[in-house]
Amino acid sequence: MAAGCELLIGRLPFFLILFLIEQYRLVVTKVDEVPKVLVCGDSDDIRNEIKSGLSMLDCEFVDARNGYEVMSEVSYEDFDLIVLDMQTGKMGGMATCLEIRLEESGGRCEHVPVLLLVERRPDVFLARRAQADGFLVKPLNPIKLYNAATALIEGGSYEDESYLPELV
Repeated sequence: MAAGCELLIGRLPFFLILFLIEQYRLVVTKVDEVPKVLVCGDSDDIRNEIKSGLSMLDCEFVDARNGYEVMSEVSYEDFDLIVLDMQTGKMGGMATCLEIRLEESGGRCEHVPVLLLVERRPDVFLARRAQADGFLVKPLNPIKLYNAATALIEGGSYEDESYLPELV
């Protein structure tokens, strides 16, 4: 829906809005909702780095220090994105991602996109096996982090190409 339509609909009487929704099957969404992002890392530095890289998204952030805290948060709250550091103690990023996918397959939670932060080339294989929606290779690049988060929140996927070998 065009931005002008949103302004127009906001000024119409309620009964007319209901008529338009019924007649034209319009989809009404809340404009003021901000994405809710769960950030997991056992280091305050990595969590702060992620949050500063995503500050342009105007997100609501929830912190977790390990996979157990992530699973606790996911069990009672919906998120638009989960950013997991692969090297987190007490249930690392891969195990946490697999556990989230297991909960989804059992119908105990809704699908939530997961972005894994990996450190080495073999971690890419693990991120794919864990069914992560995207991965980034550390050290973090704020532009790539923003692009990855945006792609995942919008329902896409993201793979950092910096792990690929250089073509000769």
